[in-house]
Amino acid sequence: MMKQLWYGGNIYTMEKESETVEAILVHEGSILATGDFNTLKKQADELYDLQGAAMYPGFVDSHLHMIHQGEKLIRLDLSKASSMDEMLAMIEKAAQEIPEYQWLFGEGWNENNFHDIRIPTMEDLDAIRKGPILLTRVCRHVILGNSEAFRIAGITENSTTPAGGQIGRNAEGKLNGLLYEEARTLLTKALTQEGETYVQSLTEALRVSIKDMISYGLTGGHTEDMGYFGSYTNPLHAFKQIVSEKFPFRVHLLRHHTVFEEMTKNSIDVDERFIELGAMKIFLDGALGGATAALSAPYVDQPSNQGLFIHTDEELETLVKLARDKNEAVAMHMIGDAAAEQAIKTIEKYPAPSGKRDRFIHCSVLREDLIKKMKRLPIIVDAQPAFVPSDFPWIKDRLGEERLQYVYPWRTLRDHGIQCAAGTDAPVENIDPLLSIYAAVERKAPSERHNGYVPQQKVSRFEAIQMYTLGSAQAIGKEHIRGLIKQGYDADFSIFDRDLFAGSTEDMLQAQAVKTVVAGQIVFDRTKTY
Repeated sequence: MMKQLWYGGNIYTMEKESETVEAILVHEGSILATGDFNTLKKQADELYDLQGAAMYPGFVDSHLHMIHQGEKLIRLDLSKASSMDEMLAMIEKAAQEIPEYQWLFGEGWNENNFHDIRIPTMEDLDAIRKGPILLTRVCRHVILGNSEAFRIAGITENSTTPAGGQIGRNAEGKLNGLLYEEARTLLTKALTQEGETYVQSLTEALRVSIKDMISYGLTGGHTEDMGYFGSYTNPLHAFKQIVSEKFPFRVHLLRHHTVFEEMTKNSIDVDERFIELGAMKIFLDGALGGATAALSAPYVDQPSNQGLFIHTDEELETLVKLARDKNEAVAMHMIGDAAAEQAIKTIEKYPAPSGKRDRFIHCSVLREDLIKKMKRLPIIVDAQPAFVPSDFPWIKDRLGEERLQYVYPWRTLRDHGIQCAAGTDAPVENIDPLLSIYAAVERKAPSERHNGYVPQQKVSRFEAIQMYTLGSAQAIGKEHIRGLIKQGYDADFSIFDRDLFAGSTEDMLQAQAVKTVVAGQIVFDRTKTY
């Protein structure tokens, strides 16, 4: 392979604040050397002039659902609805465009963004169409279906609520179309999740997802897709079809606890340069939006509700011990402080294997005593900064003022020496990493004119970008070869048309990825049509 020399712009190593190098020599997918342009030029076969663009180590989204993100891009997007009536109008329009027998899927509704804060009912959906409707809330912890969807799934007034879930009912005790947490599977299991056509649909969704990700400068993603699409072989086949040496992308696959043991027993052949098998993924609780996150004290706006635990302490211990038996880490979804406490108690008993870190995903609501315990454990916090502008100000009404100082407490975590990575939980939040970086720095939406929500928890711009680079590498124990621009590291680069450290954070948001490089290959070039 040819030796490439990249030069002609600010090249940030992200090892130290403001540290740059003049040029990078790349060979066979790795950084051969960094340093002086004139010296390195003598060894180069190809020259790549950045023409003033700014280069960074490859940005990696530390937590998302790549196939679900692709489905969101393909399906009806309800995230922009500002009222229940607008949401229903969008559904009605979509219903006119598909045959009655087909499922109508919608993604991303969020009643907290509605001026009337009303969720459509099963009857509202029945009035639109007779064919099945399945709508997924933005948090993906709640779904809404019409009568036909429930009929196909065999859900009736007499159906039993599964452990860790809830079947929604109206004031008269009748089904209202909502299914929470583990109850969602009562409906989703009715969907066809096998066959060549189905796998092709997953492959297409993944293709759309990765194409979108690289256009934002993302060189990889830590994704959780193995437990939602029938057999784990279905999504795995999609990844193997799309990601390869011909089209490199760094995919780290978390393995849902329901498929983890099977995946560890079977011989799975993947190109480990680009597809890595990761930790056991475990959901401990729900979400704040649906009031299912497990809290140590009740929700202020729902005094009889403290959320839901997905697993008992004994069940969680059994899962963690299984992961340890396989010499593997765990990646645990925890939104509420009670869920974080459950996680800490379990990890204290069964710490991560040597050389690995457990991943605490979200950690949206914490306490000082929990943070002190976390700093003693081999963990990394997988943060989603974009949750801050999405969840405020309604979260104040849900949690009350006293708990806010430890809501999305990225500054406190970093000050305690707890490593943090950054992702979007896409399709929950916008995949654009610059929006997440802005949210981590400013703790507000770009359109808002105030000093930020809980401003004492802001992080610096360098820290926020480092969460996307070095932080994501640390989450999977790859900080010795990824996350920095340094000799011997993978040649994964995110290149933007302007310096992300120059000007205001609002100026930063105007940047666009001009090239995305994975293993030395340009996988996205804004000047070309794909």
